[in-house]
Amino acid sequence: MVEFRIDRRSGVATYLQIVQQTRQALRLGLLEPGDKLPTAREVVEATAINPNTVLKAYRELEREGLVEARRGLGTFVRKSLGSAPADSPLRGELDAWAASARAAGMERDDVAALFTAVLEEHFAQPEQPEQPGQSEQSEHVSEGDSA
Repeated sequence: MVEFRIDRRSGVATYLQIVQQTRQALRLGLLEPGDKLPTAREVVEATAINPNTVLKAYRELEREGLVEARRGLGTFVRKSLGSAPADSPLRGELDAWAASARAAGMERDDVAALFTAVLEEHFAQPEQPEQPGQSEQSEHVSEGDSA
């Protein structure tokens, strides 16, 4: 079962933190279709947040089609997301990279910014095969833009 961790200093609304953590658990395969989410009461006891906040998060997840509420039974996962299991070899590589970044003295926000920049480079738009002369043209355009 997923355990929600609420960061009151993050600036992110509490219900959105629950939604984001649920999506992450779905992407990592920690939650699978048929799994039951903790009840609102269980989340409230573990996190000391308002029960309406939990219900708002669960309604959002239901609106997205990720979970379904079953009256008298609870809230259950309907579908998974992504294909990045928690035990993926890539996770180990990423873990080693994060440890190296920390050992190099980088702060969490700096690591997050660097990682986000790399993600944007690789996932911002679909890769298209480069046509001959395309890289030369783009260099000239960017030089002209910066002047």
